[in-house]
Order: sequence, then C-alpha cells, then structure tokens
Amino acid sequence: MSVVERLCALVDGLNERIGRAVAWTALLMVLVQLVIVVLRYVFGVGFIWLQESVIYLFAAQLMLGAGYTLLRGGHVRIDVFYGRAGRRTRAWIDLLGTLAFLMPMCGLILWVSWPYVVTSWTVFESSRETSGIPAVFLLKTLIIAFGVLVILQGMAVAGRGLMTVMGRAPPAAPPDEGHTQ
Repeated sequence: MSVVERLCALVDGLNERIGRAVAWTALLMVLVQLVIVVLRYVFGVGFIWLQESVIYLFAAQLMLGAGYTLLRGGHVRIDVFYGRAGRRTRAWIDLLGTLAFLMPMCGLILWVSWPYVVTSWTVFESSRETSGIPAVFLLKTLIIAFGVLVILQGMAVAGRGLMTVMGRAPPAAPPDEGHTQ
C-alpha cells in the first residue's frame, strides 16, 4: 500500500467515523425540539439554552458532516458531464475541481474565519442571552473544523483522482450515494 493510499484510507476513516457520529445529532435535534414544543405549549415555559442547543446541534451536523458528505459523493457537482463520463474523465474532474475550487475556497474560509474564532476564544464568548449557552466560542470553532475536515477529504479525493489519471488503481472509496454507475 502506497503512502497516498494510506493517507486516503486514514482521512476516509476519520471522516467516516465523524460523519456517522454526527448523524445522531439529527435525532437529538428532533427530540430537543419536541421537548421545547411540549414545554412551551403544554407547560407554558421555555428555556433559551434549550432553544440555542438546537442551533448548536444543527451547526455541528452541518459543519462536521461536510467532510463525510464529500467522502460519500453527496456534494453538488455538474452531473451533466460527470454522470456520463468514464472513470478517467471523472478522475480528472475530481482532481481539477478539488484543486481549483474546493481547496482555495476552504483555504479562504480558514483564512477569514481564523481571527474571528481566535477573538471569540480570547474572550470566551458567550451567548448574548442571559440564560443562553456560554460557549459561542465552541460554536465558532466548528468553522475551523469544517475547513480542516473538508480540506483533508479533498486531499483524499485529489489523491484518488491523481492515481486514476496516472493509471494506478486508486484506494477504494465508499460508493457515491447520489450517483448511479
């Protein structure tokens, strides 16, 4: 197994585990929202921290699940060409698209969000609401985690594409859930 194959497998495994764990936030979000509704309309009480927890759960699902979505082929791409293309053409599209669009965009997100997140950590930013969750700095940290996880998965996608373009068998990747072969 080459270094590229090992790195691809390592990144795939990381995003697979994170994605499967984060998927449970959907169920948790529904249950928390149910509790909020029952408390509000049956008992006439509400808790800001409980309402904010839904936002935190959704943010975690979205930001931490993005690498998993890329791993599973769930991100948007122009299927007019990709769906009909052969294996090598798909590899070229994956390689060039990752290098030309995905990596620069994630790099920009990290570059722009870094001072924003650092400032939040510096003051241990809290909710603006008195009884809100006192961990806005953790919420903002998800932006950095998003960028890192997607860049890592992008490297695996590009590595697989490069190996295919070079005529080498790429490491096995999970099947694209949104595409038929």
